[in-house]
Amino acid sequence: MNREGLASLQPERLIKISTPVGRKGVGAGKLITDAATLRALPAATGGQQWRCLAEALYFEARGETVKGQIAVAEVILNRVSSSRFPDTVCGVIKQGTGRKYACQFTYTCDGHPERISEPAAFDRVGKIARMMLNGAPRNLSGGATFYHTTAVNPRWARKFRRTARHGVHLFYARS
Repeated sequence: MNREGLASLQPERLIKISTPVGRKGVGAGKLITDAATLRALPAATGGQQWRCLAEALYFEARGETVKGQIAVAEVILNRVSSSRFPDTVCGVIKQGTGRKYACQFTYTCDGHPERISEPAAFDRVGKIARMMLNGAPRNLSGGATFYHTTAVNPRWARKFRRTARHGVHLFYARS
């Protein structure tokens, strides 16, 4: 992306909006999938919903490509938009936490302390979280509301339609 294209992204908008995403979402935004362009944006911040999404991306997908991280964010936001799941980002991420084998996101119930030890990785996922909460298009996961890594083969995956693969994550939607 050239400088003119980068300027049109209004990076100040990426930083200032901290409206929680509900079923209706936030205004339309732009999707950045290029790591260098994302790196050039100023650090992102936000409220509780932003923090929940950024932490989920960090603990679930920080080793993935930008597209892989965005696809994980899409799953979370697709769940927020679905009546089958809680209607806030934090609600979706924390669903089932505290109940053995019932959590939706492994890091919330794996017994390991959540420490952000890679500031550059958190900066990147923070920008992705901000971009997605600002209403960037959700077109990388194929409408998925579920995902898992290739390291596991959960039984539920056979029940759903696979919609995408990004890195080591496979994405699924209800048929």
